[in-house]
Amino acid sequence: MTSNENKAPHQKHTQLARPNIGYFGRAELAILGTPCGNIKKLAFAITQALADKVKIAYVDADHKSADAEAITGQDLSSALGHGAAMEYTDKITFQRFDSKVGWNEYEREALFRQADLVLVNGNHFPAQAQIIVIDPAKPLDKKLDKLTRVKLILLQAGITEIPAFIQNQVVDFAQIPVYRIEDTAQIAAFVADYYLATIPPLHGLVLAGGKSTRMQQDKGLLQYHGLDQRTHVHQLLSKYCTEVYVSCNATQVSEVAGKLPYLEDKFLNLGPKGGILTALQSNPNAAWLTVACDLPFLTTDTLEYLVQHRDSTKMATAFYDTEGKFPEPLLTIWEPRSYAQLLQFLSLGYSCPRKALINSDVKLLTIPNVGELRNVNDLVAYEQTVRELDDEAIR
Repeated sequence: MTSNENKAPHQKHTQLARPNIGYFGRAELAILGTPCGNIKKLAFAITQALADKVKIAYVDADHKSADAEAITGQDLSSALGHGAAMEYTDKITFQRFDSKVGWNEYEREALFRQADLVLVNGNHFPAQAQIIVIDPAKPLDKKLDKLTRVKLILLQAGITEIPAFIQNQVVDFAQIPVYRIEDTAQIAAFVADYYLATIPPLHGLVLAGGKSTRMQQDKGLLQYHGLDQRTHVHQLLSKYCTEVYVSCNATQVSEVAGKLPYLEDKFLNLGPKGGILTALQSNPNAAWLTVACDLPFLTTDTLEYLVQHRDSTKMATAFYDTEGKFPEPLLTIWEPRSYAQLLQFLSLGYSCPRKALINSDVKLLTIPNVGELRNVNDLVAYEQTVRELDDEAIR
């Protein structure tokens, strides 16, 4: 009889990399240790100071409204007061969505996907990191379990000492800065630095998984600069990305393996979108700079321009196409939030990554040299391109 003692545990489901999302978002801070009015006042001051740089969401609870409703009944000016489950109102300057349907932790993530930073009333909700206030009006001695990653300590007016139970509970207490709660400018600057530290690293992806039917051969193996395009573009991206991979289909793996890091397409028959989604699935905590392998005129100057103008508060940063009308998806920085957005468009029946860019919050740039967007898809164009590049090299 065979023993099972040394067998690896059976995995019923495929293990996937998971995004580093807290209770509400990738960057979140709970403020606790002082009455709710003080928390809201501080959160609003931080928001006002940073609103022109990042999109901030605020999370709070409103017990007073619930108590009032129990006494006076439901608000009959609202559709919810007449039995509706949800109500959407265009308030002209903002959108309002009321719902009696509760959201679990997975559904809630989608609601906050567009927020760059979430400030949370920690008296009511947890967050993955905390700003705590030392305030006798709301002591923290019974909330020590919420102090998991304290980033900043604030002292209420008249307070000069931090209780021993806080010093004993908080990890790396001696390294945590201490400010006064009225120093809102200093606090806002700290929060800004906290957010900047959460900006995802930039990885690179060479889109080389196409079938190249018009070229009648693998476009990634063509040479324009003394190297095949897979290797050439990989080298270009390596100057700006911490990790670079080649996107390839199953038939190309044997050619790429051992030569360059690669990601085999997991989303099949979707063209470039399949490669982009595969990269985001492999590491949903990185932004991905994608470059098609059939852009032989692309230079480091253009890549540097794109990286320098990256806007991590958007879903993506892209150039306009050659006509200056629509985004060019094959030379784009895709932020981690684009993963869910691309999947949403896929669920609606749209496989075109340009469709997602057109209908999402993205930053669009005008490329310094539009000629670098010329792609090469057939043998005639290839031969012409080789001649042009040779002429440029001679000059």
